[in-house]
Amino acid sequence: MTDADHEKMSAFSCGVKELDDFFRYEVRECVERKYLSAYCAYTESDGIVAAFTLMNDAIMIPSENEKEDFFDDLRLEEDSAAVDFFKRQSSYPAINIGHLGTSVEFQGKGIGMTIIEFVAGTFSQYKQAGCQFITVDALNNERTIRFYLNNLFIFQTNRDFCSHTRRMYRILQ
Repeated sequence: MTDADHEKMSAFSCGVKELDDFFRYEVRECVERKYLSAYCAYTESDGIVAAFTLMNDAIMIPSENEKEDFFDDLRLEEDSAAVDFFKRQSSYPAINIGHLGTSVEFQGKGIGMTIIEFVAGTFSQYKQAGCQFITVDALNNERTIRFYLNNLFIFQTNRDFCSHTRRMYRILQ
């Protein structure tokens, strides 16, 4: 995200105050402190269509029961070598989409899905570091959860059912 992007964020709204405030008031410091990287998608007329952030992450599975559920969700049963490999790991490298907002006027047009597919395509071929998953901490509301479920994300746990956000992941192919 460039200085010009930051200036244009004052006119950006995805309709979720928490995300709008983050992109307007907090994202610059997060980028400067190397906490995350931020990106904007533009229209041909130079208006911001969407904004999103990426940061390194890892999936950690705290209990044996959750680990078994995790392996079931991976659907690796036909590949016993892959199951054995995954079971030996203590964490699983991921890229986190920390924030994703599409401008109100462009919602429902596939922009968010396109960004997720862009991230999936980029990191499934990324060779500089290991990356097996995309993770999100989705705002726990029906619309947001449905969006991520429709984009192939799975709940990491049910322990966060009543939390402000739900931890979800998507397998990179």
